Amino acid sequence: MPTPVRKAVFPAAGLGTRFLPATKASPKEMLPLVDKPLIQYVVEEAVASGIESIIIVTGRGKTDIEDHFDVSFELEQLLRERGKDDLLEQVRSISEMARVSYVRQREALGLGHAVLQARDCVGNEPFAVMLSDDIIDAEVPGLKQLLDVYERYDAPVIGTMQVKGEAISRFGVIDGEEVEEGVYKVKDMVEKPAFAEAPSDLAIIGRYVLTPDIFAEIESTKPGAVGEIQITDAMRSLLKRRPFYAVRFKGTRHDAGDKLGFLIANVEFALKRSDLAPEFKEYLRSLKLD
Repeated sequence: MPTPVRKAVFPAAGLGTRFLPATKASPKEMLPLVDKPLIQYVVEEAVASGIESIIIVTGRGKTDIEDHFDVSFELEQLLRERGKDDLLEQVRSISEMARVSYVRQREALGLGHAVLQARDCVGNEPFAVMLSDDIIDAEVPGLKQLLDVYERYDAPVIGTMQVKGEAISRFGVIDGEEVEEGVYKVKDMVEKPAFAEAPSDLAIIGRYVLTPDIFAEIESTKPGAVGEIQITDAMRSLLKRRPFYAVRFKGTRHDAGDKLGFLIANVEFALKRSDLAPEFKEYLRSLKLD
């Protein structure tokens, strides 16, 4: 039996340049998707997948994230006094959903470097990596789909989705052999290949289950062209010594780190809300679109 995955690392030290000027002084992870910040959706996914400990890698200007997952005595007291029990329960559930710890990334040197900062907190055990930009709307939580494969094969697992056409060049891409429906044994992976050189249409997205030997690979990985240490390069190096698997996840992935993707996600999630959907649908129907 493989060692259970109990911890998840959340890289959250990026500068959020795709959302400037909104992210000049506010973390992109705290952008609201309807009425919850992006990072809360992904933490909830982790908890629903069986994760017990959340490790958030932060940087300068990210204290709002820590405040969000902390207890807010004054707010809770105010809600209690005003009899707003439903809101009180929502607020308290945020600070009680999981054990949350923080580690600092002093420089934004890439995803691989961010993951490396969590080494002491992770220890010598397998762990998940989850990116808050990627919101996965699925019947079975996105991370749980990866963990199920990890438990069957006792090996690192990468989350993927199918991407058609030129857009594949924006992603890391796997070359893999399908070993069961939607599960691939990885032969190679390439970071942002040209469309004509992409080995498949399976793009790597922000869900990973990794083993602790990845840390040594990250340490020996040289920075790329823009001075960042990429997790894909470290995984590719580790692939020479141990098998990797990939999951084509079932569900819808929203790129909430992109302005258009963020807008689409807000519409989709609002339409799922019984308290918002009826009036929101009427509003959408009233729009005179060209």
